[in-house]
Amino acid sequence: MRYFIHIGYNGLQYNGWQKQPGVLNVQGVIEKTLSSILKKQLFINGCGRTDAHVHASQFFFHVDIEREWEFDLLFRLNKALPLNIAVFDIIPMEGQPHARFDAVFRAYDYFLHTYKDPFLNGLSSFYLLDNLDFDKMKQAAAMLPKYKDFRPFCTSPEKYEHTICNVMEAKLSVDPKGDRLRFQISSNRFLGKMIRIIMGQLLKIGRGTLSV
Repeated sequence: MRYFIHIGYNGLQYNGWQKQPGVLNVQGVIEKTLSSILKKQLFINGCGRTDAHVHASQFFFHVDIEREWEFDLLFRLNKALPLNIAVFDIIPMEGQPHARFDAVFRAYDYFLHTYKDPFLNGLSSFYLLDNLDFDKMKQAAAMLPKYKDFRPFCTSPEKYEHTICNVMEAKLSVDPKGDRLRFQISSNRFLGKMIRIIMGQLLKIGRGTLSV
């Protein structure tokens, strides 16, 4: 039977979601833990990928498990997994829906602060900047859904069959003091390093080194 499992994780210590040899990754840790608990080699498929050190508050993966278990799997998983990975729900599915290919959209939040704060370390990016033009940055962010090809915002476009993304919404919010920013974007897919590159360009616009 196929199950969708809802998780969240702090990605600071991980080299992204995807399983890769020789580096710590979220997918590999979960597969190893789940296989150990159910005493069978299992493989999981995530709803997408996250880059190194990126967190996920609502992430789904699917797994096919042939037999039922007679214990609280949710409890066992949370007890066995490291503290930076939490399992919220285990959902039995009808048919064979795919966590990645049947996902309708993905949403990404990028947090940035312009003052040094040790309590934000790992949760928000620190840039020692001032006098940013927030209006122009907001204007540029709002223009993103008008475009489809995001090849310039990808570090390795040759890895993809195409670089078309259906961006549904993009907006930049700034707190009243102007020292904490939140960039929100939703799309059917994201390319490698796409959000970080977009954020870098928005900062250039805010500093006046790039025009809208």
